[in-house]
Amino acid sequence: MPQITVDHSADLDERLDRVGLAAAVHQAAVDIVAARIPACKTRFRDAGVTVVGDGAASLVHVEIGLLAGRTEEAKTALAEAVLAALPAHIKEPSGVHLSAEVRDLAPTYRSAVAD
Repeated sequence: MPQITVDHSADLDERLDRVGLAAAVHQAAVDIVAARIPACKTRFRDAGVTVVGDGAASLVHVEIGLLAGRTEEAKTALAEAVLAALPAHIKEPSGVHLSAEVRDLAPTYRSAVAD
């Protein structure tokens, strides 16, 4: 925890600083919702073709799943911090649609490190 998923349009493959973005999101989670760096897990998914409105568009969407118990204010602050950090990790970010969502993980969520 937190479980972080970054979906992005294929045209950003060479423009997205994945490691830098993950580090920024991890640090924001530590600072805002008291996560621990070793517990932060981020995966990036190429969404292929993305459409906004009636045409193809570049986009990045970050979804963060947290264990329940954070206030709505804390989750909103984390989403806003991630949204503010995104442009710094995209080469030529002008025109890229950005979004972030913070939600509670299901009560059945479990995590382990394989032996």
